[in-house]
Amino acid sequence: MVKTKHLANQSVISNVDWLTIFIYALLVFLGWLNIYSASLPDEATSIFDLGQIYGKQILFIGLSIPLIIVLLSIDAKFYEKYAVVFYCIGILSLLGLFVFGKSIKGQTNWYQFAGFGLQPSEFVKTATALLLAKYIAEAQPTFETLKEQAIGMGIFMFPVLLILMQPDMGSAMIFMTLFLVLYREGFPGWYLWTGFVAIILFFLALLFEPLFILIGIAIAVIIHFITNKKINRNPFIYLIVTVVMIGFVYSVDYVYDSVLEPHQKDRINVLIGEDVDMKKEGYNLNQSKIAIGSGNWTGKGFLEGTQTKGGFVPEQHTDYIFTTVGEEWGFAGCMVVIGLFVTLFFRILYLAEQQKTAFPRIYGYCVAAFLFMHFFVNVSMLIGLFPTIGVPLPFFSYGGSSLIAFTIMLFIFLKLDSNKVNEW
Repeated sequence: MVKTKHLANQSVISNVDWLTIFIYALLVFLGWLNIYSASLPDEATSIFDLGQIYGKQILFIGLSIPLIIVLLSIDAKFYEKYAVVFYCIGILSLLGLFVFGKSIKGQTNWYQFAGFGLQPSEFVKTATALLLAKYIAEAQPTFETLKEQAIGMGIFMFPVLLILMQPDMGSAMIFMTLFLVLYREGFPGWYLWTGFVAIILFFLALLFEPLFILIGIAIAVIIHFITNKKINRNPFIYLIVTVVMIGFVYSVDYVYDSVLEPHQKDRINVLIGEDVDMKKEGYNLNQSKIAIGSGNWTGKGFLEGTQTKGGFVPEQHTDYIFTTVGEEWGFAGCMVVIGLFVTLFFRILYLAEQQKTAFPRIYGYCVAAFLFMHFFVNVSMLIGLFPTIGVPLPFFSYGGSSLIAFTIMLFIFLKLDSNKVNEW
């Protein structure tokens, strides 16, 4: 019996997906190189200098190594068994911000300890993914009833509401990617379509007169009604949908003028090409495009980026770290980094599909969704395809909270995956 158990444990260790670990290590290393370049002072110091950003990142990377060993050593069942506990701790950490949190740039989303910051929303993503996977795996909902739909959405909408109160629109928006996981598990598709259409109508309402949009809505609804092959199509439902869409269009101006903060409106104006001062509201995006574009095909070389060395791009070691890749490594370097991320996403999805039980499979979907959303939003906002928000590039951007939180998220999945040899 002891020998059998020992062999089982050996097989778990030997089945850790080393390709994913290699990609993770490579992304962390390349990220540090870019952080080093983006934060290097005129007089270089030791790479372990904790007074410098790159020195702190070395510390965070060093802390991640024993953390990985611990995560892979813990019994895989532990993560599913205590998913509710992790979730409750995460919610309490978000609530604690309203009492003990530090306000930075109008957002109260950080704890400060001895010069180091901790952003709990980064860790709550993992806790939320664990609980969502546990709920679906154990309850096996079909998501045909409102109760099942409400529970599935409520698991991640509760932390979203707390994060919105900080207020942190960027982090809250990232949680919306879990709708993709719910859809994969049988959630009604109209939820996704509703969100997609709402986003399109919102921007159209800012760009065009309402009358033109209403004509477009009417034409689209009529075409859909005529081409809908269902015999039981209900004209009354089409009428309700049309009225709701029209009401939404006319509510956009109120939301834009009375609900959004000035800096949020500025970011949207920059995105849609409204008349803004590129030296003020559009400065970040403008400098980002200059830095990336100046790299051409092969880049200016490591530590040779003039935009980077001149400090023209704000927050270049965090949210704008990819601009360093574009300037110093060029198009070729960008494609290598993008290729690594895409390979990581598909590898996680492949491993998720190989799981023998629902919990690790669904959790794997959550991990892939979170990582992809961070990557997509971060890169898109640097080239003007998405409003500028505070979303770091996973494993690449500077920050202990980001690196350690994503490390925990990924290696819990790798532990669950390695344990599939013991699942029946």
